[in-house]
This record gives sequence, C-alpha cells and structure tokens, in this order.
Amino acid sequence: MANLDSVLACLDLNLDRSVGRLNELLAIPSISTDPAYAADCRRAAEFLAGDLSAIGFDAGVRDTSGHPMVVAHHDGPEGAPHVLFYGHYDVQPVDPVDEWETAPFEPQVKEMPDGSRRIVARGSADDKGQLMTFVEACRAYIAETGGLPCKVTIFLEGEEESGSDSLLPFLDANRAELSADIALVCDTNMWDKETPAIATSLRGLVGEEVVIKAASRDLHSGYYGGAAANPVRVLAKILADIHDETGRVTIPGFYDNIPELPEEVKAIWDGLGFSESEFLGEVGLSVPSGEKDRSVLEQLWSRPTAEFNGISGGYTGAGFKTVIAAEAFAKISFRLVAGQDPEKIRAAFRDFVTSRLPADCEAEFHPHGGSPAIQLPFDSPWLEKARAALSDEWPKPAVMIGMGGSIPVVGEFKDRLGMESLLVGFGLGDDAIHSPNEKYEMTSFHKGQRSWARILDALGRKG
Repeated sequence: MANLDSVLACLDLNLDRSVGRLNELLAIPSISTDPAYAADCRRAAEFLAGDLSAIGFDAGVRDTSGHPMVVAHHDGPEGAPHVLFYGHYDVQPVDPVDEWETAPFEPQVKEMPDGSRRIVARGSADDKGQLMTFVEACRAYIAETGGLPCKVTIFLEGEEESGSDSLLPFLDANRAELSADIALVCDTNMWDKETPAIATSLRGLVGEEVVIKAASRDLHSGYYGGAAANPVRVLAKILADIHDETGRVTIPGFYDNIPELPEEVKAIWDGLGFSESEFLGEVGLSVPSGEKDRSVLEQLWSRPTAEFNGISGGYTGAGFKTVIAAEAFAKISFRLVAGQDPEKIRAAFRDFVTSRLPADCEAEFHPHGGSPAIQLPFDSPWLEKARAALSDEWPKPAVMIGMGGSIPVVGEFKDRLGMESLLVGFGLGDDAIHSPNEKYEMTSFHKGQRSWARILDALGRKG
C-alpha cells in the first residue's frame, strides 16, 4: 500500500503535466476515415510509441495495410499476471465545424460555472483521454517504484473509427505476442459522475435482409387485386408474428440456453436509480415495448431482441400508384445475449419465414454480419479486484452494468486470443463523442489515472 500511496501522490502532483501531454496528442488530427489525414494518424502513433519508450516500455509503430498499430511491452514481477491494455488513437471527423465553440484540434481546458474543469477537443473522451489515463498510471508507477505490478502490453489501434480493417489480420499475425491473461479496455462510460462502472456484458448481433417474391412483375391492383399474392401483405404478416402480445420473440428456440440474471446483479441494477420514464421521455416515448416482465435495463442489457430496421415494397414515391409489388424487403437485426449462437438464430429466423410462406411466394435471404454476445463471469476474480479498486477511488461503489451495443474488438480478443476483457471507462453520457464540442471531464482524466493505478496494483497482488 505504501508504494500505491506514493504512486497516487505522484499522479496528483503531476496532473498539469499529464494534461499537457494529452493536449499534445489531442492537437494531432488523426482522423482515420479520411485519407487526407493518413500522415497525422502516423504522427499520433509515433507520438504514443515515443512517449511509451520514454517511460521504459519496449514500444514501436507497426505498419499494416491501413493505419499503423502501436505495441508496447513492459515486464512485471515473476509470476505476476500479464494484462493487455487496448485503446485507439484515431478520431471521428469534426463536421459540422461551425458548431464547435473552439477549434476541435486546439484543446482547451474550460472552467465551468460550478468550478469543475473539462478538456474540450476532438478525441478528448473517445479515446485519447481514456487511453492516456492508463499511460499516466503506468508512468507514475514506474517513476515511483521502478517497475509495474503486472506484466503490461499496450495495444493501440488506428482504425477503430473507420471499420478496423487491419485489426483481424494483425491479431492473427501477432497472436502469441498479444495474448495475455486479461484484456483491459478503456472505451466505455461511468454510470454517473460519481459512480464508476465495469461493463460485464456486450450484446451480440445478427443482421438479416429478407426479400419476399411473388409475381413475375408488378401488377395493377384493379386487374389482379384479391387474386394475386401480395408480397407486402405476406411480409407484414410474417413480421407481425415475430412478437407476441407480451413483447417476447416467438421464433422457436430463440430463448434456449439463456441464463437468468443473478439476483445480486439484478439488485444492483434496480438500485441504480434509473428512471424508465425519463429515459423514454427524452425521445418522446412513454411505455416500454419489450418483454412485459422485464425492467427496461434488463431489456437493454441482458435480454435479446428482434428489431425491424427497414421495410420497403411497391410504390413509395410522391402521389399514389395502385400497384401490387412483385417483391417486398425487410432488414432485421437481432441483438443477442450470452448463450445464443448467431448462426443458429439466423437459421431459426429463416425457418420461421419460410414456414409461413403461402403458395406462389418465395423468400431470398441476405446476411449482414453476425457476432456472439460477450459475458464476463460475474464471479471472475479479475472483476472482483477491479471493482474493489474502483470503489476505493470514487465517491460511490463501482457497479456492474451491461451494454446494449457491441465493441467488436472485445469479441475478437475472446475468439482469437482466448481472453476475457474488463471494460472500464471514465467517460460520461454528455461527453458528446462523435459530435461537436466533445469533452472529457478533468475528474475523469485525473481519477481515471488513479483508478488504473489502483487496478494494476490490485491485479498484481496474489490472492
């Protein structure tokens, strides 16, 4: 604990210097999706590799078919666990520029009326500020103790905001080097500004497009109406059958092998003070439409879904056209939870559709990706140590939350490298990531550094 206390004091003493280093990184316009900024992406990678080398990491810039990766290693004590920290140095475009109050790549520290401070710049929260919390924790630990409590590999990507085209080949080519006992991912949010959070689950995804076909051409609804099969009507009926009156999905086998949420976790979620009415009210809604016997947080974090993302068929232009379309289309996404196999869900959906086709109709399917859900075991010792460390740093105890969306790299770490991931981030819901005036609270940056120091210390301790 004496070593940890000195590390935390070092972080406090050097906060302004750490902000200066972050600002240097934020000033680099590393927009990965625009080829015009390719040199800046490399410059950001070189900045990070140089900074990590300066504090004792064996760090380098690794070329790929796209933007480079940064990989850095630092030894730990014999027998200590090996952790892989992941972040990304690329950022989103800044449009619309005229909505920024300050230049997006001229970082500013702004003092707010309540006395709090925030760092404003593109990438401040997503993900440069987040990744630098970990780098600064390592810097202070090495400065105060001469080393790190764990063996640490840092892996920073440059294409997260543009599709990660180089990621999978890089993981496959460097599997042995990047494999560790646990991955640490800092690209998520806290529950609120006083309550840290560990995301223990990410829903998976299956995307499907179905085309219902009938007649060989569009038909006049006066000549053929009533006699000809209508793909729009057929498709609408099939889609309506996918949910029952309680909001449950009726596809056979859809809920097979899904574990129930542990009562301890359900109690934590129930105690978060989440307002269902406020959540829905912000988008002009009032009544939850999912499974009637589940809370909204359960519906968002631990239950699977079937959603219709687009439907089309027949004439949709201005005015009116009395036509029976030859084809009708729908795009459907399934959010998956632990226990569901994406390909089994895809096959079950297709069987559900084809079994309901009337005479003269056929279905054509087009897949649009699929990935399984991620679930960190609730009794994981990694989780318990990180949760306790976070609770020691913040005003309120750390909570375990779920995420309704996906972070693809977490699934790839599991599938390709055999690692679970701890998702710990210090962003807030109002940080305006991907939007003008993106910001990162100074408390997130400062206490994020202290949090990672505590987590590294906890993970490095035996028992």
